[in-house]
Amino acid sequence: MPGMVLFGRRWAIASDDLVFPGVFELLVRVLWWVGILMLYLMHRGKLDCPGGVLLSSYMIVLLVLLAVIIGTVSAIVCVSMKGTICNPGPRKSMSKLLYVRLALFLPEMVWASLGAAWIADGIQCNRTVGNGIIATVVVSWLIIASTMLTILIVFDPLGGKAAPGAPLGPQPLDSRESNQLLSGLKTAATSVWETRVRLLCCCVSRDDHTRVAFSSTAELFSTYFSDTDLVPSDIAAGLALLHQQQDHARSPPEPTEVVTHSPGPFQEADLDAELENCHHYMQFAAAAYGWPLYVYRNPFTGLCRVGGDCCRRSTTDYDLVGGDQLNCHFSSILRTTGLQHRDFIHISFHDKVYELPFLVALDHRKESVVVAVRGTMSLQDILTDLSAESEPLDLECEVQDCWAHKGISQAARYVYRRLVNDGILSQAFSIAPEYRLVVVGHSLGAGAAALLALMLKSSHPQVRCYAFSPPRGLLSKSLYEYSKTFIVSLVLGKDVIPRLSVTNLEDLKRRVLRVIAHCNKPKYKILLRGCWYELFGGSPEDLPTDLDGGDLTQPLLGEHSLLVHGSPAYSFSSESPLESPTKYPPLYPPGRIIHLEEEGASGSCSCSPAARYTVRWAHESEFSRILIGPKMLTDHMPDVLMRVLDHVVSDRTACVSCPAQGGSSVDQA
Repeated sequence: MPGMVLFGRRWAIASDDLVFPGVFELLVRVLWWVGILMLYLMHRGKLDCPGGVLLSSYMIVLLVLLAVIIGTVSAIVCVSMKGTICNPGPRKSMSKLLYVRLALFLPEMVWASLGAAWIADGIQCNRTVGNGIIATVVVSWLIIASTMLTILIVFDPLGGKAAPGAPLGPQPLDSRESNQLLSGLKTAATSVWETRVRLLCCCVSRDDHTRVAFSSTAELFSTYFSDTDLVPSDIAAGLALLHQQQDHARSPPEPTEVVTHSPGPFQEADLDAELENCHHYMQFAAAAYGWPLYVYRNPFTGLCRVGGDCCRRSTTDYDLVGGDQLNCHFSSILRTTGLQHRDFIHISFHDKVYELPFLVALDHRKESVVVAVRGTMSLQDILTDLSAESEPLDLECEVQDCWAHKGISQAARYVYRRLVNDGILSQAFSIAPEYRLVVVGHSLGAGAAALLALMLKSSHPQVRCYAFSPPRGLLSKSLYEYSKTFIVSLVLGKDVIPRLSVTNLEDLKRRVLRVIAHCNKPKYKILLRGCWYELFGGSPEDLPTDLDGGDLTQPLLGEHSLLVHGSPAYSFSSESPLESPTKYPPLYPPGRIIHLEEEGASGSCSCSPAARYTVRWAHESEFSRILIGPKMLTDHMPDVLMRVLDHVVSDRTACVSCPAQGGSSVDQA
């Protein structure tokens, strides 16, 4: 529901968010009250020492104060349990209860201060009583400090600009006051988000690229959240409901375009060849991450294997520049790829905003010059990811409407300049002129590799690109079609990144609004059930929502309370600012897509009893919606992708009798 309004300003917490913190405080307070009561009853006859009257009075007043606080917190918890996310009516007394609860902090702070002063004066009394008073004072100040920290966390810098008395009906979008209000809110929100980004990235060196990235990131966040009045727990509840609704449907939404015919022998052979290539080149994409990924993949032996090379000084012919622990990186790269020292032309771990680390090596097994671009691994890389505007891409080809993700496009241009202007590619092909060029990368590196391949296509017509888990919001439609001839993308399971784009995020926001608007259960029950469902599974049949999954074109009644009055989304008469055709046009993933989709343990080919995967060519429309699930993040990890690829390729060779209808099913050991 909309954030609560207290002291004339909006806070980033709702009236139904106080169940869990209230229950926790109630448990602490009740145990504390029982402990003080037992202490007083057992030792009240031993308080005839100097200052004992003060301690006795202190405990009696503390018992009364705790009883009042326990009663108030109990009322807050009970009221917070009422209603639903979009029906705060039963919780209308919450603000008064919170005023009472906050007022009780004043005598509690005074009494805690007096207790601290008496203890400091060294009152000589029963030692057990003294220790109990010390514990009481410590607990009092811990609770007060945690409350102050909570207030800082839920403080909304834009809350003072909220109009508590705003009319409940929609405002006309063409009114001057409405436009001025929305413009002022957006400007203030952008400024607040930029301040937050700067604080989070305080250790990032400041230059022109960094400042541009700060502004781009702040504008993206402020625009995305500008037309909704949600608190973080609303989003968590919405995602939990979406996951259950998604499982209730038993299958993902039908794509708008599908390949209706079964793949022929040529397509199946092509799939086998490209899958083997992906398995081979994934080693280079993983090697670009350097020693951190290698140690993560080999937690018991990795550090010992590369540790001896970290301090070693080597004098080789390859270029090793940028960053720290360069010899550690190089040692892990050698072990990951299995190549020799002389096979590397250039290795760069220079890392800045819009400037990614990469390596260039000679792969004699595949007779190729491999350029591997590193994926996201630093705050600078995250800023590159979040620079999500679109910008034109100047390519020497006949494709029209060439647009691409701004941050990744800038990163690809940096690598292109290094490869061409610094003569790195020329050096590589002077050694092996008959080799072909292959560009690879994972995640952010996959997007940069795809754009780099597009840039190099005119000068290297035989270039190939293998993009592992690339972001969806990368290329315009025309570039996506053009890239199918020389780019192959690999996606594992429900990986969120190949489904992540500004357009898909806007769709996810609408789905969250829709599902929580039609939820008929209180938020605390949704969150409890969601946690249980994620940890232990269960049946989504009793989904606590009245929505049948149909897509509606008009907002439902409950959604109005979750939208900012006067925003475009409130009236649903215009598109969201994030769907602006100039700044955030629809973008697509690169090339043809191989999808490794988990089916479970069932199947006719029982090569192993573990997870079973279907390998098939997929259409980009199958990734046009973000899927919620426990593996949406883990499926993106490079070590998980490598492990699945290892098993899929080996099992695909062993399970020659498995049927191939729309793809092939293999098991992961």
